[in-house]
Amino acid sequence: MIRELNKILKYRKDLVWHVRNQSTSPAVRNTVSVCNGNYPTDSWTNVTPKILSYTGRNIYLQKNHPLCIIRNQIVNYFYKTFVNPKGNAIFSVFDNLSPVVTTEQNFDQLLIPKDHVSRAKSDCYYVNEQHLLRAHTTAHQVDLLKSGLDNYLIVGDVYRRDEIDATHFPVFHQIDAVRTLHRDKLFKNNLELEIFESNFKVNPSSFLPIKSSLKCIDQSKQPCHTMESVKVMEHEIKTVLVGLAQHLFGKNVEYRWVDSYFPFTQPSWELEVYWKGEWLELLGSGIIRNEILEKSGISNTIGWAFGVGLERLAMVLFEIPDIRLFWSNDSGFLNQFKAEDFGKHIKYKPVSVYPQCSNDVSFWLPDNVKPENFSENDFYDLVRDVGGDFVEQVSLVDKFTNAKTGKSSLCFRIVYRHMEKTLTQDEVNEIHSKIASTVEQSLNVTIR
Repeated sequence: MIRELNKILKYRKDLVWHVRNQSTSPAVRNTVSVCNGNYPTDSWTNVTPKILSYTGRNIYLQKNHPLCIIRNQIVNYFYKTFVNPKGNAIFSVFDNLSPVVTTEQNFDQLLIPKDHVSRAKSDCYYVNEQHLLRAHTTAHQVDLLKSGLDNYLIVGDVYRRDEIDATHFPVFHQIDAVRTLHRDKLFKNNLELEIFESNFKVNPSSFLPIKSSLKCIDQSKQPCHTMESVKVMEHEIKTVLVGLAQHLFGKNVEYRWVDSYFPFTQPSWELEVYWKGEWLELLGSGIIRNEILEKSGISNTIGWAFGVGLERLAMVLFEIPDIRLFWSNDSGFLNQFKAEDFGKHIKYKPVSVYPQCSNDVSFWLPDNVKPENFSENDFYDLVRDVGGDFVEQVSLVDKFTNAKTGKSSLCFRIVYRHMEKTLTQDEVNEIHSKIASTVEQSLNVTIR
């Protein structure tokens, strides 16, 4: 009887061990979960738990949130501007697409070169080598075009590794828009006109693809397009976007167009508005590269696109001084914004002003690593992970190389200030100590 009981106990013990190890097996441990999806990790994985905590928050859909107010103003403007003969809006809106995209979606489909700096691990949050948190909402452009859509808006959160200060945050929000027109619609009153040059229509394979570069080869048009088709589209997009600027900033706002460069549009322009005594970059836009439309299965069509950041607009229009405030749940902040009050010059009023605390952290870099080769974004991510929303700003204040040893040193100043309470120096010292310890262990540096 005792022997049988021992067998049963041993079996149960083995079963418990098996279940526990199943839940922590390498296949499970080496995955990252994002928005109900599980992805295997690899050497490219650099997304952090802190960054993942922002996914799925969708604050741009939260009623009376300043980002939601701006989002709705832009969407409603397009609803009213573009309608069909029955008076119905023709623009579709996608505002809940997963932020996890493939490198093909984020880069290759948009003609971004393999060696482009925006692909670097120091610039993006990679889930693994083939997946990342989208760096722009344009990443969904080709998929939506392939689905047959010709007028749509995409709203969502985007992720980029960046510096830490009052105007930069690793998560922000964009609206992207695309409009395409078939020749029959573009030239419905001038049927003799064409979208494409005659020699391109006869032998498109003879036209070499435009090489993406830092300088636009031809700002007037793409080689395949006729001047008439580009000018019609340019007139429409500039008229629409100036109207959007006037809708947001007032009818009398001063504006100007500046030639720009984007890998996925040509020609390209940025719209700037003169606001509070300075020129503000509002949005980027351009004529969609024909190669993108062709790869989407679209022919005899030309299109335009633009993208705008919601935080940039909200910070200017509502005079919000710190980008971290958008993530606050403080009712004293959120209750200041009402959608129906837009246009009445809503101005943010500080809930309270809490004092700053600042500490410096200095460290020696590993042997043979020079300051210019050190990825500051790696350091910023670690500071964010440990310090969270307590960190207001991080700045490099000193760097030097010891002439005798050849070792290099960096000194960063970390400014701490919580948005909703006063921090004591003891609290700051504890956080700062954890940051220093984590940096030393994770970046192979030596704290001075």
